[in-house]
Amino acid sequence: MDRKYILTDLDGTLLRSNQSISKYSVRVLTEALEIGVTISYATARSYRSSMEILSDIPWKFPLVLYNGALLFDPVQQKLIDGYFLDTIISNEIIRIGEQHNISPFLFFLDANDEEKVFHRSLSRGSDLQFYKSRLGDPRFNQVDRLLFPKDSKTIIVTFIGTYEEMIPIFQIVKETFSDLIQIHFMEDSYITNNYFLEFSHPLANKKRGLELWCEHVDCNKKDVLVFGDNLNDLGMFEEAGLKVAVQNAHVNLKGLANEVIDHHDSDSVAKYIKRFVVQNSGSP
Repeated sequence: MDRKYILTDLDGTLLRSNQSISKYSVRVLTEALEIGVTISYATARSYRSSMEILSDIPWKFPLVLYNGALLFDPVQQKLIDGYFLDTIISNEIIRIGEQHNISPFLFFLDANDEEKVFHRSLSRGSDLQFYKSRLGDPRFNQVDRLLFPKDSKTIIVTFIGTYEEMIPIFQIVKETFSDLIQIHFMEDSYITNNYFLEFSHPLANKKRGLELWCEHVDCNKKDVLVFGDNLNDLGMFEEAGLKVAVQNAHVNLKGLANEVIDHHDSDSVAKYIKRFVVQNSGSP
């Protein structure tokens, strides 16, 4: 197999269960980039959050961030493209959540295209655990009144909690806005019985993220090898030419996969790239 275009998910796929990347994976991905493979990642994370883990890899090609809401240039350190949710809809979603006594995290770009995260005072366990995983992140700001600024661009509205807490918000927002929003509702990869419920622009998904990425690296979707594990990766698996799921992947994703490899804690993505891409390119 001579696959020169690769897009991989991070959490539950390339990263290990402790939100780290092994030295072996860093070495393999760096080698792949050095021999000319066009490789990047598509993640629910922001640039800052992902680079706190992946900064040892010399990324050259656009990064798909926030589940496809943003396409980012890691070399020039700037936004390439993005899909932003209507501010009126965003603020109404906040109101719906607060009617159920749950306040979200608001991810947006300010007037200078700088990433910001607004939140109220945190007291719920799920919110505190998420915040603690981002300690020291200057994007996070506590505010008294939770609204998107008028000159901002909404990236995503994120609620975190148990399934039972999230379901009423999910149902009301879905019924109210239907095809005007994109919904990602997934179990947390790291905290037991915790779910992320995220609302964004209707085109802010990894399917469209893959399409944008292909436009910018000048390739056909059918020439791309993708790796994934969760429901937010379904769009990539529907469009890419070669789909590889890790052993711990959601059953729906495995159903679309051309191949299922070992568990993500076994560096299975890097081993696959090493065996089928790097070695086939003539690298020792």
